[in-house]
Formats: sequence, structure tokens, C-alpha cells
Amino acid sequence: MSAGLNAAQNEAVNTLNGPLLVLAGAGSGKTRVVTYRIAKLISTGIQPERILAVTFTNKAAQEMQHRVREQLKSGQNGKPEISTFHSLCVRILRRQIEVLGYPKSFSIVDAADQDTMARKVLREIRVHTSQLSPRELIYQISSWKSKCIRPERASQIADTDKQHVAAAGYRRYQSELKRMGSVDFDDLLLLTDDLFSAHAPALEEEANRFDHLLIDEYQDTNAIQYRIVKALASPHGNLCVVGDDDQSIYGFRGSEVEHILHFEDDWPGAKVIRLQTNYRSTAAILETANTLISYNKGRLEKTLIPARPGGQKPRIEQFRDENVEAEQVVYSIQRQIESGHWEPADFAILFRTNEQPRVFETELRKRNLPYVLLGSKSFFDRKEVRDLLAYLKTVHRPRDESSLRRILNTPARGISNKTMDILVTEATQRGVAMWEVMKDSEFLKTSLPVPARMAIGNFIDLVEDAQASFETNCSLDALNALIKHTHYEKEVERASNTPEEREMRWSNVQELVNAFSSYISKNNKASLLGFLDEVALNAVDLESDKDKQLSKNAIALMTLHASKGLEFPICYMVGMEEGILPHRRSLEEDGDDVSEERRLAYVGVTRAQELLSLSLSLSRMKWGKARETKPSRFLFEMIGMSDNPNKYVKNSAKQA
Repeated sequence: MSAGLNAAQNEAVNTLNGPLLVLAGAGSGKTRVVTYRIAKLISTGIQPERILAVTFTNKAAQEMQHRVREQLKSGQNGKPEISTFHSLCVRILRRQIEVLGYPKSFSIVDAADQDTMARKVLREIRVHTSQLSPRELIYQISSWKSKCIRPERASQIADTDKQHVAAAGYRRYQSELKRMGSVDFDDLLLLTDDLFSAHAPALEEEANRFDHLLIDEYQDTNAIQYRIVKALASPHGNLCVVGDDDQSIYGFRGSEVEHILHFEDDWPGAKVIRLQTNYRSTAAILETANTLISYNKGRLEKTLIPARPGGQKPRIEQFRDENVEAEQVVYSIQRQIESGHWEPADFAILFRTNEQPRVFETELRKRNLPYVLLGSKSFFDRKEVRDLLAYLKTVHRPRDESSLRRILNTPARGISNKTMDILVTEATQRGVAMWEVMKDSEFLKTSLPVPARMAIGNFIDLVEDAQASFETNCSLDALNALIKHTHYEKEVERASNTPEEREMRWSNVQELVNAFSSYISKNNKASLLGFLDEVALNAVDLESDKDKQLSKNAIALMTLHASKGLEFPICYMVGMEEGILPHRRSLEEDGDDVSEERRLAYVGVTRAQELLSLSLSLSRMKWGKARETKPSRFLFEMIGMSDNPNKYVKNSAKQA
């Protein structure tokens, strides 16, 4: 048996061929199993580069890479390919996308670019934003893409007026992306699936790169990810998936728990190994978790077994209203910190909805306690960062119209909105990129005044000079020269109301330069395209921002969704009320089927290592009026009294 592994973990590590499902309960050491298994494959003679491991976040991929390096002997040549689904698909598409009619140098649009495109599309199909907002259109398109639904199919299955409008917008949106030679984040998966479905030689080439596949967090796969995995693994059948159906909580993103539930049907002869020993939480906490999740039907049978006996039973408390709940929870945390036994970073306040933390933030500030609210604005969403990335995208590929339009007059250089509209209209009518219209001197001469023509000419010179610099040497000097020649520091001064704000904005510019420098130092074949790909993949992965925030010695406030994968000595789950957890949407849409909400509560319970508090308010403000609440059904289930909840409410909860 490998050192430090229990019997089930050891069996998973040493099952090296054929389909394998590792059911890894919360806190059961699944990352260790995955990394040990990769090392074991290599020790038996499998070439490292013939192994592909896929997970969902850059943080998880980096941690896996680090652990695998520690396991391998020094001097080992080659390394396994460990990445997220989206990183994998970027690499596949960079090699193969031309057969789909896209340029190999395609750009990846970000969320703000998507919003701009959605507004343009809605204008073109003459739909007012009151009928369908840009955000709703993008959400619907993303939902369809995650389910492998293309524009033609979307039109056929639309069953509401809003969906019919969205289907028309979807078709126009995809056409516009392709015209610009761009893809959005969902397209990275959708186009890979298109490639594998319609181009057998491309699929054969990509599948033949690997002899073994490992998929982490398999319960979170959506329809497209499932199809990609199946296509890549089918030639050899050496597929190991690791996950836990009890922690499948991303249905709103398109994940389908059925993929893990039906693994044995999809892969006949598959072996199933259960990792049930939990090394995180005390026995008292795990008893609560096991009791709660047992109410879900159709799950794969497993029970968390505590490696840590004893512990305090989770506390259940009820308070008069949400303000008293916040006061008492924060007071409890303050008291424990002042005892000297605990640090602020040992505490987490977990909530279901994004509006809940407001009263807790107010109370934490009042008591001068340090805290971080996870899920705040990403570094890559800040204006100055997005502006400079738009410059880099334009330098790399001037046909990237979203980026070009963002910085054409930023900083101001005399290109008005009217001029921009003339350029966009002409480009749309011709079906070409706006950059081509900008370089058409005859059109400019007859359509624009001299100052506008001169400003456009100067901008083209700026871009082409930067292109030459980056092509000669993709270096820090090239980036600093671009920032200097754009006069972007003036834009920072213009956009800032105070010296402090100016300093903060300029420090964000410097941080982007630092990121570029870090990229160059880690890549022998550094390129502007490589940097932009890395940024695009990091910008949507909030795990990196989460890590930075959690490195502070501060109380963590976060949603239950954001808490997955984390652990804290002491957790407070607040707002345990019907309509909040389970959320009212699950009650409206599914009737009594609240299995995903129960899994979400289960994830919250299993974050706690030492102590767990569950609380609710007897009343809560809605539209300015106090409304009575009902305790969450999950509270009754946790103590095995779901058949008689009223008895519990009267006799067992504490009144603050």
C-alpha cells in the first residue's frame, strides 16, 4: 500500500486501466488520489505527455501540477497535460479551428464585449431592451450553448416570446462573432464539439495524443464537456472520473448530475471505488451532513466516515429578524477572537443569496472586525485593465472589432461617436471588419472631415508600430512603449476624481505590466497571443481572486456556491429559511424537488472543521415591511425531525 493512503485511496491509485469512477466524498483526499494515480501511471511506463488531466479551475489545475511534480523523480522527462476544460479547448482550436472557417489567431471576447455585441444585435433585430435585455440575451445564449444547442435548434425549441426573440438574436450574435474572427468563452467548448462531430480526422488527431484521461469534479460537467470527454476517451477507454454527486450544485451553469449517476451505463464494465473517510470535520458535524443528504433520492449510496471522533453538535439558533441575526453572529465571532484561541481567518459566514451579506458587513464594520467579501469585482473587470487589454487585442488582431471600438477614442483623439457610427455602418454593409474600412482612404476621403481622417491615420500608425515591435520581440519594452505612445496616463488622470483614485488606477496598469512580465519569464516562446489567451482564461476563473482575498487574516463572507472546495474551522450558515435555502426559485420551478438546494446545504455543512452554527430569522424585511418566515426544511432534516417540524420550532431553537 502507498504511504499515507487508506485502503480505498490505494485501490483507486492502483486501478490503472479501463473506465473508473472514484466517488470522493467531501474532505476525503481526492486531490491526493488523482496526483498519486498520475505518478503511478508514469512509474509503470506511461509517457507523461500521454496523460491528460482536466479540472474546472486554474487553481485546481495548478495545485495538481505542483503535487504531481513533487511525486515524480527528479530528471523525469516530459510532463502530463493538466488544465481546465477551456484551456484544453483553446489549444485544440488553435491547432484545428481553420476547418470551421475561423482564423487560427481568433480572439476571445470577454463579458463586457459580449454585452456590447448583445446591444448591437438587439438594435439590429429591432428589439427594445425592455423586451429582452442584453444580459438576458447573453444568459440565454450561454444556457443553450452549454446544452449543445446551436442557433437553428434554438429557433425550433423556443417556447416563449422571449425565447423566440433570443433565438433570432443568437443567430445574429454568432454571425457577428464569426465575421470578426472571434469566439466567446462558451464557444471554446461548442466549437470543439463541432470540430469533433463534423471532422473525424481532427478528432482522431486530438484523441490520439493521449492514452489516459482523468476528469476531476465530474459531477460538474455540462452536456458539451461530457461529449468532449467521451470523444477523447472512446478510442482507448482509459477514463478515470473523480467526483461526488452529493456536491453537484452548478445546475444553473448547465452541469448535469446525471453524468456521474449514469457513468456505469455509459462505460460498461466500469469499476466504482468509494472514498468515504472524511479527514476534515468532526464526527458530530458529519452526522448532521449524512442525515441531511440521506433525504435526496436517486443518489449514489455513500456515507462519510469521520477520521476525527467527537466534536460539538452543530448549533441551531433563531433570531427576531435579520439585523439581530447579524448582530449576534458577529458578536459571537468577536467574542471567540478576543478569547485568543481563534484568528479572524478561521471564520466563514455562508449565505445563499447575494443580498444577504449587507447587514453582516454593516455589523462587522461597526465592531471594526476585518472581513473579505468573496466574489467582488475581478481585477480583469477594471476599466484601465480592460482598456489596455483592448489595445493589446487590437495590436494582435485589428479585426477584433469590440476591442477596436473600445479604444479608438480612448484616450480622446478626435474620433467622435458620429465618425464611429459611419465606420461601423459601412463595415456592416460591406460585411467586412471595421479596420478594413478605416484603411480605405478613398472611402474616408468622401465620408469624413480632415481632422477625423488624420486622427484615424495616427491611430493606424500607432497600432502598426506596436505590431512591428511585438513581432520583432515580444518583450516588456514593447508593452511599455505601447502604454507610453497611447498617452494612457492622461486617461487615468481624466478618469480619476482624487489623487488616491489616480494612484489606484495607475497601480492597476502596473499590475497588468507585472502579469505580462511574469508570463514572459515563464514561457520560452512568449507571444502576444499566448499572453492574451492566458488572461482570457484567468479573467473568468474567479478562483485566483478568491485565493488573494483568502490570504488575508480576515473573516470570510461568501455564498454557499463560492465555498465549495474550501474549509474553515468555524462556519456560520445564516438565513436558514424557506425561500432562501431552499431558494424560492427551486420551489416555484420544481415543486418539491429541491435536491440541488439540499446538496448546496450539504456543501455548506461539510465546510466546517470544528464548529458549525445554523441560524434563521423569524421575520425578514421585504419591500420595506417585516414578513414572517418559515424555518428551512433542511434544519428539520438535519436532526431527523422532518415529519414533525412544528414540534422542533417550538421547543428546540434558541430565541435571541
